[in-house]
Amino acid sequence: MPELPEVETVRRGLNHVTLHQTILGGQVLLNRTIAHPLSVPEFLVGLQETAIAQWHRRGKYLLAELFTPDSPAGWLGVHLRMTGQLLWLDQAEPLQKHARVRLFFAGNKELRFVDQRTFGQMWWVPPDQPPEHVITGLQQLGPEPFSDEFSVSYLEEQLRQRRRPIKNALLDQALVAGVGNIYADEALFLSGIHPQTLCTELERSQIERLRQTLLQVLQASIDARGTTISTFRDVEGVNGNYGGMAWVYARNGEHCRTCDTIIQRLKLAGRSAHFCPSCQPSAMLTRLRQSE
Repeated sequence: MPELPEVETVRRGLNHVTLHQTILGGQVLLNRTIAHPLSVPEFLVGLQETAIAQWHRRGKYLLAELFTPDSPAGWLGVHLRMTGQLLWLDQAEPLQKHARVRLFFAGNKELRFVDQRTFGQMWWVPPDQPPEHVITGLQQLGPEPFSDEFSVSYLEEQLRQRRRPIKNALLDQALVAGVGNIYADEALFLSGIHPQTLCTELERSQIERLRQTLLQVLQASIDARGTTISTFRDVEGVNGNYGGMAWVYARNGEHCRTCDTIIQRLKLAGRSAHFCPSCQPSAMLTRLRQSE
C-alpha cells in the first residue's frame, strides 16, 4: 500500500502538471470507486469546469483544492489504498485493464486512476462542506510525522497508553498519520527496537530515537520518490527508488547490511514485520545483556 512518501511523491507530481488546469469532463469506469456523492453523474458534474488550485496530502489521502473563476468549488479527494495509481497521460494512451476513472483536461491530457485491487476511492466534496465531513477517515488521523504536534512528549504519552507491540502501534493512523509497514520496519531497525517490544516497555531515550529515525527514513524515501514493491508509480509512471536502499523491509533471508545476520520475518496482527535479531534484540534478551 502506498504510504506517506509514495503519496507525497504523487502530490508533488500532480502539483507539477495539473495546477490551474480545468477539468473539462470525465468518465467513471467502475462506479464503486466513487465514494461520494453516490451518484456518478453528480460526481462528474461537480468536477466539470473546475480548476485545481493545489494538491494537499493528509496522511495517505490526496486532496485537490478546486476553484472556478468566481469562487471555491470544493475538493477532489483520492485514497490510493493498496494498488491505486494516478497517471498523467495523453487521452490517446490505450486504457489499462484496471483503469477506473478518467478526468479530462485541455490538450488531450487526462488524469487516469488505475487500481488493480479496486480498493481505492475518490470523493467530490461540495464547496459548502469541509473535506473531513465527507471523507470521514480524515477525522481519525493523528498528527503528521513532520509536524510540531508529533513531538517526543506526544509520542511518549501516547505509547504509555498502549500495551501492544510497537510495530502494531506505528501502523495505527490515529497515533501518526501516513506510516505503514515499510517505514515502521525501517524506523524500528534504525532504532534498534525489536518489533514485538511492548510500547509500555520503551524508555524515553528509545522513543526519542524512534521518532528521529522515523523522520529520517520517511525523508530518505521522499527523496528517493518512494518505494515500488509491485504497483506503485508516480504520475509519470516511474517506479520509486527507496526499495533498493531498504535496511530490512522485504529482505527476509538476506544478510543485514550492518552486522551480516540473516534478516527474519514474523507476523504481528496479520502483518509482516522484518527485523535483524542481532541489531534489534528482544526486550528479554536486552534485559539479560544489561544484567551481565
